[in-house]
Amino acid sequence: MLLAQAGGGGGGISDFFGGSMMLPLMATLLVMYLLLMRPEQKKRKEMEKLLSAIKKNDHVVTIGGIFGTVVLANPGSESVVIRVDDTNGTKIKVLRSAISRVGGEEAAEGEGKVGE
Repeated sequence: MLLAQAGGGGGGISDFFGGSMMLPLMATLLVMYLLLMRPEQKKRKEMEKLLSAIKKNDHVVTIGGIFGTVVLANPGSESVVIRVDDTNGTKIKVLRSAISRVGGEEAAEGEGKVGE
């Protein structure tokens, strides 16, 4: 009697994978991947490529909001040296990962300078 009740119940795992719950779950995961994860991966790869291509005389902005001009950027190094003040030549060393924007000279000119 006990065997007849156990064997005649629901399908268990086969109902889950073949049933109606699997399709909405898979669709939701696919939408999450396409809308959230994939664009973030593309943005991260693009930023890594941009940071690895930093060269001398590039104008940069750090994540802390410091504007500067790159004076030393060795390929493969995880840090760069930027000049933050042209009048007295103040330089700081920052991590490449701390740079949020890389732009041309016109980008830095449009932001305004200290003392003007």
